[in-house]
Amino acid sequence: MSSPISSSDGFTIRCSHCQGLFDVPFAKVGTHVSCPHCQAVLVVPPAPQPSGSPARTPNSSTFGTPTPNPTSPVSNDSESGATSFRSTNPTTSFRPAEEPKPPAVETSSSLMQLVREGHQSPGKDLYDRMTREISKVFVGQDELVLGTLVGLFSTGHVLIESVPGLGKTLFVRTLGRVLGCDFGRIQFTPDLMPSDVTGTPIFNMKTQEFHFHAGPVFTQLLLADEINRAPAKTHAALLETMQEYRVTIDSQVHPMPRPFFVLATQNPIESEGTYNLPEAQLDRFMFQLRMDYPSLLEETTILKMHGGQANVDDQLHELARVTSAEEILQFTKATESIRVEEAVIDYIAKVVRQTRNWPQIHLGASPRAGITLMRAARTLAMFAGRDFVVPDDIAHLYRPALRHRIILTPEAEVEGFSSDQVLTDVLRSVEVPRLN
Repeated sequence: MSSPISSSDGFTIRCSHCQGLFDVPFAKVGTHVSCPHCQAVLVVPPAPQPSGSPARTPNSSTFGTPTPNPTSPVSNDSESGATSFRSTNPTTSFRPAEEPKPPAVETSSSLMQLVREGHQSPGKDLYDRMTREISKVFVGQDELVLGTLVGLFSTGHVLIESVPGLGKTLFVRTLGRVLGCDFGRIQFTPDLMPSDVTGTPIFNMKTQEFHFHAGPVFTQLLLADEINRAPAKTHAALLETMQEYRVTIDSQVHPMPRPFFVLATQNPIESEGTYNLPEAQLDRFMFQLRMDYPSLLEETTILKMHGGQANVDDQLHELARVTSAEEILQFTKATESIRVEEAVIDYIAKVVRQTRNWPQIHLGASPRAGITLMRAARTLAMFAGRDFVVPDDIAHLYRPALRHRIILTPEAEVEGFSSDQVLTDVLRSVEVPRLN
């Protein structure tokens, strides 16, 4: 700080990143400040109030600056990343009359609870039937299953990232069987050409004419396995397909079957023989979902279910088809009737625009990210049995929808910040609207 703050103007906090101490004014409570030592962005916590002492207001004449004392209790604010020191003297601390309420932030338990405790409706009933059948072969990963189904019913595409061996391919094959859709797979390799994806005209010697031979992309549920192993020119073959649901070859337009849903997988630990996905293609994906290692109970269930000599294909054939392509299109169309209040639309615009002004973000999210959030929130509300969107829907979908659309500054990457950490701070900085 350029000048010290008097005891009547502020209090002392500790940076959770560099453990440095610095003073902040009372007026900054609940806002973002930068640490003068390491430049980390922190949320100023409420100035602590010792137990048994009356709350004070900034106009009180008994304010003082709390000083760190090894014998004094310390208040840690894990959400803000800062620590405020509590003085043993009741006259040297204060608590604001109204503490700002932090916005809701996605957690694994709250997201699944939002759907499981929803009201019964045709949309929730369909979701329950799909997840019940998927769980017969694919164990756990509730966040992945929900995010993928939300992407499918929101006319989006999903990029799944995880280390090898967690069941990405098994999940997509299971999904294709349960949904009753045509399933196709492309194994991306460094020598894969664009024509190997989209197809190519082939000359017929009998008719002396060229006939278009459709590639594997012409399906309803497409698994793009290990997509980051192919070069950029092959990735470009999917851009028009994912955005406009068609393939243009030799000035002829070939429409895709609907629904058309791309599930791409990539392994983050590979480096040799891999290529980073271009930002233009990353922006075509509605969500970037991450698979974590299963819990002990889930892993034990996996061993019991798949540890024998039974063929996985036999298990997949035993699954029932709980829906169809026509029903998926009907429910997708029905999500347009889900209400989104003006306050929620304004909230979506603010949380997206805030990424463009955040000091740790070099490139913020585009307007397409806001469109993605609104569409996905409608679908999530339908799965929860509601006919309206609430701010919690936005908070739950915020990180999966934006983590692949932003680019952090070099300084933030050097300091070890992840996109999820930064997006969480961004979300907490925007006030949550209250719906009537």
